[in-house]
Parts: sequence; structure tokens; C-alpha cells
Amino acid sequence: MLNLTGYANKLSVGPGDRIRFMVSTDLPDYEATIVRLLHGDPSPSGPGFKEQALESKANGRYSGQFQPILPGSYVIVPTRQELQSLESLTVQAWIFPTTPDLGRQQGIVTAMARDGTKGFALGLGKDGDLQFVVGGEAAPEAVSTGVAMRAREWYFVAAIYNAAAGTAVVVQRPLKPIPNDVTDVVARGDQVGGLLANDEPLILGAGTAPPRVAHHFNGKIDSPRIFRRSLTELELDQLRAGIDPVQLAPEAIVAAWDPSCELDTDRFVDVGPGGLHGTAVNMPTRAVTGRNWTGREVDWRLVPEEYAATHFHDDDLDDAGWQHDFELSVPDEWPSGIYAARLQSGEAEEYIPFVVRPPGKNAPSHVAVLLPTMTYQAYANERTVSQLHSADPSGILGKPATLDPADHFLIEHPEFGKSLYDIHTDGGGCCYSSRLRPILNMRPKHHMWTVGGSRHLRADLCLIDWLEHEKISYVVFTDEDLHHEGADLIAPYRTVITGSHPEYCTASMLDALSEYRNGGGRLMYLGGNGFYWVTSVDPARPHVIEVRRGHSGSRAWESLPGECHHSTTGEMGGLWRHRGRAPQSLMGVGFTAMGWDRSSHYTRTKESYDPEVGFIFEGVTDEDIGGFGLVMGGAAGDELDRADSLLGTPANARVVASSQGHHSDFYQHVVEEVVANYANESHGGVDNPEVRADVIYFQTPGGGAVFSVGSISWVGSLSHNQYDNNVSRITENVLRSFLEQPRSDRQESAVLGV
Repeated sequence: MLNLTGYANKLSVGPGDRIRFMVSTDLPDYEATIVRLLHGDPSPSGPGFKEQALESKANGRYSGQFQPILPGSYVIVPTRQELQSLESLTVQAWIFPTTPDLGRQQGIVTAMARDGTKGFALGLGKDGDLQFVVGGEAAPEAVSTGVAMRAREWYFVAAIYNAAAGTAVVVQRPLKPIPNDVTDVVARGDQVGGLLANDEPLILGAGTAPPRVAHHFNGKIDSPRIFRRSLTELELDQLRAGIDPVQLAPEAIVAAWDPSCELDTDRFVDVGPGGLHGTAVNMPTRAVTGRNWTGREVDWRLVPEEYAATHFHDDDLDDAGWQHDFELSVPDEWPSGIYAARLQSGEAEEYIPFVVRPPGKNAPSHVAVLLPTMTYQAYANERTVSQLHSADPSGILGKPATLDPADHFLIEHPEFGKSLYDIHTDGGGCCYSSRLRPILNMRPKHHMWTVGGSRHLRADLCLIDWLEHEKISYVVFTDEDLHHEGADLIAPYRTVITGSHPEYCTASMLDALSEYRNGGGRLMYLGGNGFYWVTSVDPARPHVIEVRRGHSGSRAWESLPGECHHSTTGEMGGLWRHRGRAPQSLMGVGFTAMGWDRSSHYTRTKESYDPEVGFIFEGVTDEDIGGFGLVMGGAAGDELDRADSLLGTPANARVVASSQGHHSDFYQHVVEEVVANYANESHGGVDNPEVRADVIYFQTPGGGAVFSVGSISWVGSLSHNQYDNNVSRITENVLRSFLEQPRSDRQESAVLGV
């Protein structure tokens, strides 16, 4: 069990900045030490785990405290007189339940005291039927339809309470009834006690008020409303037919929430006269189709009235909301790099990584490493192996799967929030990921189950270690830095090096890298499957990223019809190639295959002997490159990229090496390039020539250049044979060549602000 976890409020800080660390443990105390991370992979075939402990005022022993994580999304509406003075009322909404058979209560609209003695609650009962609870002077009384709703169908639901008559009616009507539909029910309760006001806020999408919100609803809620009297049967029919409630009963309307308003924020707008606006908590999914979606448009910005729904999940998580235990003020003298707060107590150990940026705007180095933190966040607490159910992972990997202790913990602890690869309790895909929570697989020692070793941060530390060994001065930035600051951030540097897996990329990141490259900058793409998914950063909550998988690409789940546009920015999600920005057009290569049984090697091409690219192979006499490494035994593996002129590889690009030996159907061609299936056509590595990685080099008109290796595994081979190997030599040749050729005086002056 992992009983010591934490996170930081920032991923990137500069000299003089403050960073806070939030920690939870059931241990009495722990020791915190700030360390600089240099190498993550502990394998004896490499240099081993390396870190440097630093002197810091943040170091010390701290008292432990347990801090819970409370997942589940809902909307909270502060208490107002309009809600406290209700006697008779009608509560109405459209709902799309996704787990009516969950076996527990699920709140839809709730204004009930915590002890259940005052107020009302409309929701699903344990058996999936509509239930209305009235809390008065006596014990709470419930009226229910007694018939479970069907999953993933729209229902018109209402509860009507008449104080004078002491009656309650619940209405459960399917949008699309079938003959003799048993789920189309109206039920009545007599001698129901009166409502009593309470001071608790109103909750949409859950059944109890903070701090311990419970009974979360799974599914969509569209246009919930409250009236201050009992509506007639005719009025209910008019509501069901789509009449505006403010026009229908203007004197009776208390609240009419319209989730289509300001849906790119956490604000839940009430269009009624009272302005009972709410706040969405834990990122329920917005920009989802409502009960009246026609399919004529798929962009919510064009027909917002057809997107007046919000999808709630009981495992949504935005900000864990922990109190901070200690903080660090970054000393001016600390060099840019990858750092962590190391926490230890007995055998328990935790690392909370962060990046220290260089000071100011001027470059203290000619090399900038771009750490793919968007990818780290997309994979945050990934539990894909648990979604395989009874399937043996070895049938996918071609080898036994070995899980990290964090993987076992996460499978048992959904409260830590999910990754963009996971599915919610109700089977829908997770499209938001927050970094304000413990991310247990963003750790320097984390063992990735697919490759059986280094991936993500642990793999990217292989690059940091190599730069340290080669005594090449460098600075580190995060994807988040580049997204917010654009090309100006990297303009002063002669070379920008990517991490091993920059899969998730925003439009501003692509713009910045393109501007840098076309302005004379040199890019070294030392990874694979990069610049693949359209990614958004929430402008209002920059700790949250969004990805809509769409209907193509090598995806863990698929967007529902009409739900491919991001709620946070409005842009169309899916693959960048489908928006005319394939990775080949930026880096010369793009995603072509993936496999996890083993990595392989590259073989030099005839083009590699052209004098124009001779500098790449200076001192290299081998025909085969990289048949070794910490990641599955080779430099070409995991996920692979190839050149393709149809997707934008420049005409002057030179493919100087291509991988060989993926003679296994555990390596598969990416699905977005499989147009049709034929009996005699193979998509695996045994027969498909497009299952390969290409090493490519080309120059740009602005005096820049690009070198790409097309494989996630490349950086894992840098340290082989104590750094004396052809992968290391090629990487060094290219980097030193890029550094020895300064940009023009005009370019150097411009980027340095002279």
C-alpha cells in the first residue's frame, strides 16, 4: 500500500518562485529533501538511479496528516431566500442515466439538510427508479416510480409537491417511448409531510452537500428547473414539448439552469429571474449533446441550445484540494533542471517532481530541453491494464506484464482520478486530466507496464543524464511553459530537444515550434508518437488539459457522436493530422506503429552516405544502429514514426536510417491508416513495410534544421556501454553540429532583444 503521497501546486518554477507541496500520509511524520534528478532507470545494465540531494530550507521532518480525495462532480448553488421559502414546488429536468443499475442512490436536484430531516431531493433510488424525498417535521418520506429507467436513454423527470393537499407526484417519461413501455410511469404519494427550510446549498448531480458530497449521479442532466408551486399536468406536457419555462410560468419560476450558457467555464447559469447561478465542481463534462440534439451540427458553438446538458461522473476529479505541508523558495543559484521533493518515512518513499527554469529571458545555455509534461498529465494515474478485464496483457504485449506497485494501488483507488486513457465508472471516456493531485506514475522510478521499464519521466531522465555526462550545458522547460509563452520562450536557444514522447500538443505549442524552426532554430525530436493528439489547456483552470479522442487514431476510447469539440476552447479534437497539421509537416516523421514485445535496431540507408549528412555518422562505422538499450533492448521500439511525403515530410528530407527487425505481429500499423481490411493484407510487423522508425534530417529555409529519430526507445540507448555507442555518438554529432553553427547575426540579435 502507498501510504505517503503528494503533489505540488506548480510543475515549473524559476529562481525566486515559490512552490508548495501537498502531502497525505497515515504515518506520524516524514523527512522531506529537495533533490535534483539525473537518471531514473535503476537497471544494472545502465548507470543506475542518480539524484543529488540539495541544501534547502524546505528540507526537514514534517508531521504527517491524512488528507482525503473526494472525487465526483456536481454543481453547487449557494443558499438563497428563494430556496428557503418554498412550500409547494415542482422540480423538473431531463436526464440521461448511464448507470441506473449501480445499486445506490444518485442525486439529480437536492436541497436536503445533512441529517435528511429538512428539504427535498429528486434522484434515482437504489433500483434505478425515479425517487422524490420530502423532509419535514416527521421522518423523510419518499415517493418513487418503482420502475428502473433504461441506461443511456433520455427521460423527462419531474417531482410535484402540493403542500395544501399533502401530496407528491413523480413523473418518469422516456423521450422515445416504445409500445407498452413499463418505464413510462407517473406515481403519487398522499399524506406527505411539509417542507422545512434549511441552510444547506442546493446540489445538482449529487445527493448531499459539502464537505462530504455523496450519492453522485452518473449521466447527463439537461436544463434542470424549480418552480414555487405545483404545476398542472398541462404545464408539464408543455415543458416536455419544449416550452420555455420562463415564458410558461414566469410568476412561478425559481430557477431555470441552462448549461449551454458559458459552458467553457465552471459557471452554471440560471436564466430565471432569481439568478441562482451555480459553480461546477470536479469538472463534469460539458459541451455534450442534450436531449434535443439533431445531428445537423457537431460544433456546440453553432447550436448551443442543443448542448444544454452536463455529464456528471462519480469519479471526476479536478483539484484534490489538499492543504500544503511545506513550501520552497527556489534559490537563484540552482541550475535549470528536473528536481523533486523526496519524501521518506521508514520504507515509504515518494517523489514530487518539478522543473526549475532558467532565470530571466536571456539564454544561459544554447540548448533547451522541452519536457513533455502534457503527455505526463495525459497518462496521469493511467489504469489501462485494469480495463482489459479478463484479457491477459501478454496477448497484447507479447510478454508477461509486470506492474509497478503504484499500478496495483491505483486499480484499487479510483479516488486518485483517472488518465485520458481510462474510462469512467459508466463506461465513457475521460476527457479531462488535472495535475493538482498525486500523479503516481509521474515518478523517477516508475516502471511502465507496457514496456517493462522506463517511459515518460523515467525515460526522459536518460536524456538528462546523457547531457550531464557529455558536459553539455542545457536548460529545461515544460510543455506548459511553451503553451503559455510561445516562441519567445525558446527563441534564444540554438537547439531545442524534445523528450521521448511528446504525444500531446496544443495549437500554441505547434505554432511556437514552427515559428522557431522557420526562424532558424534547430529541433532534435528524440522520441516517437509525438505531436499527435489535439490538446487544450483550460484558460480558466490551467492545471486541466482536455482531449477529445474523436473517431479515429489509436485510441483507448471513442467520443460520442457530436462530442468531438473541446468544451474548454471550442476547437475540434482528435488527431492533428485531421486538422492539416500532421507531425510529418513539423518534424518530418509521424506515428506509424506501436508494439511492446521488444525493441529493435536501425540500418543505415544509402542516403546516409551522402557527404551532406556525413556529419551525422562521423566516427560511426556500424551499419546497424542501436541494437541495445534499457527500453526493451533496442533503440527502435515502443511507438514508431516514419517519413511520409503525403503527410508533409519535406522534399529535401533525408531518411538516413530505418528500423529493421520488427518481425512480430505484436507491432501493428496505426489504425488511422487502415482504410479497409482485406483477407490477404497484414497490418503487423511481419509483412507491413510501414511498421518502422525513420531517422531523418532536413534543413529549413530560415537556416534551421530538424533531426528526428522516430522512436520512444531511442533515449534509453544513450548510456549503453558507458555512453560509448553509436546512438550516443550520432546524437552528439548532431547536437554539436547544431551548436557549432550559430544562427545569423541578425537572428541572434533579434532573439536576444538586441
